[in-house]
Amino acid sequence: MRAEWDRLIRRLRDARASATLHQMRETDALLTGAVAFVLGFLVSLLIFWHRTPSITGAWSVGAVAAIGGAAVAVLSFTAGRIGLRAEAVEAPEKWDPNAPNDGFAIPGERLRWYELTAIALAHGAVALLALSGLGALLEAGFRDAPVFAFPGAVLVGVALALTGYVCYLSAIALSPTSISLILSIFLVIGALTAMLEASDPHWWRDNLSALGMSTNASSPAFNGTLIVAGVMVTTIARYATAALPVPEPRDERGRTIVRVALILIGLLLACVGIFPVDRFFLLHNTVATGMAVCFAAVVIGLPWLLRRISRVFVVLGWVYVLVIALLGVFFATGYYNLTAVELIAAVLIFSWIIVFLRTAGADHGPWDAARPERAESVARR
Repeated sequence: MRAEWDRLIRRLRDARASATLHQMRETDALLTGAVAFVLGFLVSLLIFWHRTPSITGAWSVGAVAAIGGAAVAVLSFTAGRIGLRAEAVEAPEKWDPNAPNDGFAIPGERLRWYELTAIALAHGAVALLALSGLGALLEAGFRDAPVFAFPGAVLVGVALALTGYVCYLSAIALSPTSISLILSIFLVIGALTAMLEASDPHWWRDNLSALGMSTNASSPAFNGTLIVAGVMVTTIARYATAALPVPEPRDERGRTIVRVALILIGLLLACVGIFPVDRFFLLHNTVATGMAVCFAAVVIGLPWLLRRISRVFVVLGWVYVLVIALLGVFFATGYYNLTAVELIAAVLIFSWIIVFLRTAGADHGPWDAARPERAESVARR
């Protein structure tokens, strides 16, 4: 038996040695999904044994899948990051040491541990909320339908396998685009969950921060979403500014100012979640106002701070600031309530950050690197 096991391990190593880097990663992701399926199936089968679990509710198929999916998402993401580091040791001939890490345009830049922690938690939160929502939809579609132990365990195993597979691949293929997509999905799902869990169905009559009040059942979801999103914004700040060209010291100063401002926006956003409005009224309003002021200052000064940024993007930012200012006027005159102003402003600010991330990345490419040479050739003509 031991000899057969050693022979199997040797064959697997030989197969990995002849595989490409992409094939190795796909294989590892599939193995991660397989392990998640087996563990999810066995654990849920023990939970459902001699029971007829419901689709939603306590100890239901949906609840076990959601909680297990969150744990698998975080663990699979962690395994993916460990596997990414191990590739340089296991297959050094297939690994380019000079290649940029984590989608950064500049070699040597790498995501830090607290940034990876926030991204891993975002994966777990998305899995938890998405599987919970899927369970609620299935409950509405299959009212009073019984679920037996074995098929229920299979469903949980499949959900966990897909979660593990996707999160592993996400961990080894992080890029500005993928992180912006994760941030968008995380914010939407987190905000909707907080709205649905609110103790007061008329919370919107006050303001958006009412969802984070300590007396509201939605406060953990709302405040947790803001804290994790704030850390992710600081990550995006490094991503977005690392690729910006700095041909002159003036441009380097401008890039540093923009980076610090975006990091400050992320920190202030996290502070909005850390300090609920009902317990820290003055501090909460101060950091929320500071975030809006910091955003407006960056957008207005962008053409002077980043002289090579797209002028279309600059105009888009100015339009966003004007719209937010107009919403403030509507609130002051009583035409809009504060919730509508905060909600629209939040959508505009985060959409601007995501578009800025893509615009800054597009500003650093082969075309830009070759621009001085082409300019010289045109001048000679």
